[in-house]
Amino acid sequence: MPIFSYQATNQRGKTINGTLNATDKETALSLMKRQGLKPISIEAQSAVKKGALGFMKPKVKITDLVLFTRQLSTMVSAGVPLLRALTTMRDQVENPTLHAIIGDLIKDIQNGVSLADAMQKHPDVFNDIFVNMVRAGEAAGIVDDILKRLATQVEKNASMRKKIKSASTYPIVLLALTVGAFLGLMIFIIPRIAAILKDLGGPDAELPLITQVMINISSFMTTYWYIVIGGGALAIFLLRRYVKTPAGRYQLHSLVLKVPILNNLIVKISVARFTRTFAALIGAGVSVVEALKVTSRAIGNDVYQKAIEAAAEDVVNGKQLSQSLEGNKLFPGIVPQMLAVGEETGQTDEVLVKVADFYDEEVDAIIDGLSSILEPVMIVIMGGMVGLVAASVMGPIASLSQNVGS
Repeated sequence: MPIFSYQATNQRGKTINGTLNATDKETALSLMKRQGLKPISIEAQSAVKKGALGFMKPKVKITDLVLFTRQLSTMVSAGVPLLRALTTMRDQVENPTLHAIIGDLIKDIQNGVSLADAMQKHPDVFNDIFVNMVRAGEAAGIVDDILKRLATQVEKNASMRKKIKSASTYPIVLLALTVGAFLGLMIFIIPRIAAILKDLGGPDAELPLITQVMINISSFMTTYWYIVIGGGALAIFLLRRYVKTPAGRYQLHSLVLKVPILNNLIVKISVARFTRTFAALIGAGVSVVEALKVTSRAIGNDVYQKAIEAAAEDVVNGKQLSQSLEGNKLFPGIVPQMLAVGEETGQTDEVLVKVADFYDEEVDAIIDGLSSILEPVMIVIMGGMVGLVAASVMGPIASLSQNVGS
């Protein structure tokens, strides 16, 4: 994302200098106005900052962000001034990217920018949820408590991603091995076996249908390999490009929600993210409508995003959130019921945290179950594919060998 350097006057009339990340100049100006700044000058810098060797700087890992958040919370709650706390942390951080970002935060705060607005200039590290919760914490004077909640939130999300990644790694490896084995058979083994069959039975020998299909596929792949490679690469490129469009991404997310077994996992993950994120924002003092809008972008599924945005519109029109979600198949019945309890008691955030904990446990159970199911299924698929190829060629060879022997 492009980086813009600017000179502006803040609400106190003081001239300040700084940088911010934005997609274009208009967006950068809009961000400055939202921060209460009056632009004097603004210009684009390089889109990506590079290290001494010209390579991209390392990303800020989740563990680094959690440690930063917890340390800042501890120091602020102990009475250490914010600038002093950030300076101390900047000197201790090992990640060069985070070190530079903390330096930018210090400069902005010294120029009169709030912590939330300073963080908003680094969306790759501090997302909308992070910024909105810090902003709410600054307004209520409870930044230390908000940072503790944020650290817990980031840890929970990172833990869920790690479990999903761990559960999917083995099946992906097996699938890659299966595809590799199939291509190896088609390119190297089947052509030689086809030559043997022709030698044994002659060019007019009648072969089983499955054998002839395998030979034809192999012949096409070896003869027109450039079409196979080029067509495959083009198909992947076009598919990835389409999936990046709003319509393509929405269709993909809709399709995923219709896949048996997988849909149950996606629903529980999405509900867990929704309840935990929304609870954190509400607990931080963010308004219900704003919390819904921010939460919708944090779930990672466009179908849920549209459903939550629609619920936000209902809330604006005076409808209770629990009533808006009631009957929606994307949200299990327990969600609107618990929301209704929270709305009646005024403890929506506490109630939803319990729902999030419940669904986190459900996700763990499903992931463990999928891991135990997918492993033998992928082995059976791999064995079945190799066995099909073997059966399609070994049968005709044995038959033709008997004919030649007789």
